[in-house]
Formats: sequence, C-alpha cells, structure tokens
Amino acid sequence: MSRQYQVAVVGATGAVGREMVETLEQREFPVEALKPLASQRSFGKTIEFRGEEIPVQVLDQDAFQGVELALFSAGAGVSREFAPIAARSGCVVVDNSSAWRMDPDIPLVVPEVNPHALRRHEGIIANPNCSTIQMVVALKPIYDAAGITRIVVSTYQAVSGTGQKAVDELAQQTRALMNMQEVELKVYPHRIAFNCLPHIDVFLENDYTKEEMKMVHETRKIMEDDQIMVSATTARVPVFYGHSEAVWIETGEKITPDRVRELLSRAPGVIVVDDPARNEYPMAIDAAGKDATYVGRIREDISCERGIVMWIVSDNIRKGAALNAVQISELLIDQDLLRVG
Repeated sequence: MSRQYQVAVVGATGAVGREMVETLEQREFPVEALKPLASQRSFGKTIEFRGEEIPVQVLDQDAFQGVELALFSAGAGVSREFAPIAARSGCVVVDNSSAWRMDPDIPLVVPEVNPHALRRHEGIIANPNCSTIQMVVALKPIYDAAGITRIVVSTYQAVSGTGQKAVDELAQQTRALMNMQEVELKVYPHRIAFNCLPHIDVFLENDYTKEEMKMVHETRKIMEDDQIMVSATTARVPVFYGHSEAVWIETGEKITPDRVRELLSRAPGVIVVDDPARNEYPMAIDAAGKDATYVGRIREDISCERGIVMWIVSDNIRKGAALNAVQISELLIDQDLLRVG
C-alpha cells in the first residue's frame, strides 16, 4: 500500500470510533491524514493517532471535502443524513450503524464471508451487527462444505454493545451492590449487575426484538441465501467486552464434529479452542481485545441427525465493529474499489 489516503472517522469520540482509530494505527492502514468527526458536544476534544493529538472537528455538510474514506459509527440517524453527503462528495463510506444494512442496493460485508459484494458498492458499504459478524465468520466454512438449512442462536452479549454509558452502569452497579448500596437504573430497564436481561433493542410485533431480527435478516443477506431458517434469542449479560453465542445448525449434508473442527482450523479469522477434557473452550475474557473469532464446544446434536452445536465468542467492539470496518477498507484498496461508482 504505497499510496496514502485521507480518512475520516465519524463518531470518533465514542467507544467504537476510538477503536476504529486504534485499529487503523495498529494495522498500519495507509492514512495520510486522519480527520476525527463528532457532534458539537465533542468540540475541543482530541484523538490520539500515531503519537499525535488530533483535534476533533464538528460533523457538518462540508466535512468530507477531500476525504476519500469515512468510517461511520455515530448511530443510524447520523448515517442516514451524512453518509449520502459523504458519498456525493466522492468519499467511500463504511457505516457501522443499522441504517443501510438491509438496503438491497447497499453491500453488507464480512470480509471472510462475502468480499465479492464490495464490487457493487456505490459509495456506501454497511458493516453488519456485531452478533451477526462473529456467527457468519464461523458458519461460512461449514455452509460451503455441507450447506446450512437452519440456525438457532442464543446470544450472551456484553454491555459494551450498548455503549460506554452501559459499561459505566455495570461498573457502578457492581460497586454499589458490593457495598450494600442502592442500585441506579439509567441505561437498562432492569439491573444488569449479577443479572441477565433477555432483551436487546425494542420488541417487535412478532415478540422478537429488533436485535434478534437483525440476526435473521443480516445472516440471509450476507450468506446470500434467503432459504436459511434463522431464529435468535439475544440477551444482555454482565460482561464488559466480548459476545458469546450458543449456535445450533442443521446442515444440508451430514457433517461430523471432527470435520467441522478441521474446516474451522483453516478458516480465516477463526481460532478453534475445543478441548473439554482440559476445560478449554472460548470465553469472553479471553476474546476481549483480540481480533479473532473463537469457536469451541463443537459437538453433534443428539436431537437431530444433521445437527451441529457450537459456542462462538468474539470481541464485539473489535471484530464486531471496528476491525471489520477496517478490514473492509483494506479490501477496498486491494481491489481498487476505494472510489465512488
């Protein structure tokens, strides 16, 4: 990557935005100049990048002049307003919000799964939901080898998926309970410390939550197979970083657990941790801060002839958001697609 690029990060002061900046630096992305953008509330703040404190600029309609790549992580409302403005200015947008994911004209991309989808972008590319990303990374090699007809997933999602205020709430509630003090509820409708909430995002008419239906629709779009039956139950757990998922799949052809381990051991972005005799299996505390998606507890489902069960863990802020966006950006350069049209 000899050429350098003008890169903006929208929502640069948030948890994912800061992780995006850090990931750009860690992966030595060819940034000529970094432009951190945020709301008026962040005016006067700075973002550290390559040892330099860079002032945060206020996001407005003129912010993308001269910018070639913009990583967005500022919420769906901001993305709906400003991503088209950025694209019209000649900037390619990789958007981490839900705004564009299910738009049929916008590619929804996980680099290990469907990198070819990037070829049809017209200036905006959607980054999938964090819980979807780690699941499809693990399932794609199995899908290619044996097909997948049905997926049932239960997630155990870290509070960082809600944002920094939720991280603070878990810490504050934990301290309060340990000191026999009253617990304050600000972010979640119920106490999250030492608890488990089977409720992420709003409930829909079918009694699934929006988060659960995201996994249904996004999985089908990324895997390019509307025939896959998907059912999800998503829960918030008192973990700071790292989503865990119990995933059951029914394959088109019978496949053994050993074959699944073999496939996943060679899969990009996947690390198999699966030795129950030694108490070795993926855990959120081990995945936190790491790039990989970890898979273990791989076994044959005793209730279904073609069923496989597994446990999948990944850092929701890294691979579930920032890293995936930067990997998309790297592919855009590799495929000479970092341009609009």
